[in-house]
Amino acid sequence: MARLGAPKVSDKPVPFFTSGELSELEKACQGSTFAQRRDAAILAVFRATGIRLVELAGIRYCPGDPGRGDVDLQRREFYVRGKRGKDRVVRIDHEAARRVDRYLRARARHPQAYRSRLWLGEGDRGPLTRDGIYQMVRRRRAGGGEGVPATGFRHHFSHTCLERGGAEGDLTELNGWSSPQMLQWYGGSARGARARRHYDLVMDD
Repeated sequence: MARLGAPKVSDKPVPFFTSGELSELEKACQGSTFAQRRDAAILAVFRATGIRLVELAGIRYCPGDPGRGDVDLQRREFYVRGKRGKDRVVRIDHEAARRVDRYLRARARHPQAYRSRLWLGEGDRGPLTRDGIYQMVRRRRAGGGEGVPATGFRHHFSHTCLERGGAEGDLTELNGWSSPQMLQWYGGSARGARARRHYDLVMDD
């Protein structure tokens, strides 16, 4: 065994949502029904933050007692509970804030609006679980089914931040990472695409 070399593990690119695929997802949620407004808000928050499924499902909303909730639309911020107790505040963009606001107005008329979880199911159903959110994304995708894993939002967010010149330290903080390996893993999903695009910026006259 001492003379055996370590096996070579190929570094396969991780699939992630492209901007075009995300636009198609958003189109599938256009409308004014409760489910359409909820799903549009969920996708907008995913796109704006790249937070984990379990973090998104765990967001609390308490309009009667804002101190117990995790949503601050005025500041465009969510408080999320990360892995191993690494909680943090994430910022959303104006579009995500607008979609969440529209959802909250529909949520106020929901039979279970008293629930403390932000995302509610259709009809008289209670809060969405992480699996419920995952299944919703699969249903909304054109053709449905497989292709990009749930972490595809996280990879897209990381790629977008780095492509637009965001600092790696800021991305590490926003994603709640404690290991530099996570930056390499998520930031590397589209490293080749970023390099080719920057080549054109540098080399074209």
